[in-house]
Amino acid sequence: MLTTLPFAALSAAMSFALVMSITPGPNNTMLLASGVNFGLRRTMPHMLGITCGCVVMLIAIALGLGQVFTRFPSLYSVMEALSAAYLLYLAWKIARSGGVAISADNERPFTFLQAAAFQWVNPKAWMMAVTGATAFRLNDNLLLNAVFLAVAFAIVNLPSITVWAAFGLGVRRFLSGPAMLRAFNWTMAALLIASIVPMVGHASP
Repeated sequence: MLTTLPFAALSAAMSFALVMSITPGPNNTMLLASGVNFGLRRTMPHMLGITCGCVVMLIAIALGLGQVFTRFPSLYSVMEALSAAYLLYLAWKIARSGGVAISADNERPFTFLQAAAFQWVNPKAWMMAVTGATAFRLNDNLLLNAVFLAVAFAIVNLPSITVWAAFGLGVRRFLSGPAMLRAFNWTMAALLIASIVPMVGHASP
């Protein structure tokens, strides 16, 4: 039987996905840096990994994983500590990146699987998934609701995050000098660290 999605709920869910996807955060900061250092084509697996990782997380939480964290809130504290530690490590890697001239044998962008796995320690991704799964109902069937939410998010997310990688590629030619590129990478590292602060402590249900 054909299922008709409620337009108001779908619009609200996609608007929420747009706000969460296109605003600054760990993913977009890393994509901007990757666009500068590696170009758009080599950053594509990173972008696809982000979208797929978030979709899998959203489906899992919508199907009941979020209840685990509701029953055991201390798990969120563990997740936040791991997230902060890993983001600090990534910030250090970005700061020390050699940039566009570095050998591909020494530095490479995130792979698809790395980007997908990163979403599970990304505080903003947890905020998106928990809020999206609990605030929007597109179907009374639990599985269909999870799938519809995931599809709606994917449609919005990939174009939104591509903007950041493309912007990085656009400013790449202005950062060809080693000193300017080093300053850019340190700035991106600082922004990545700053993105942790408003999210840690606010991802719990």
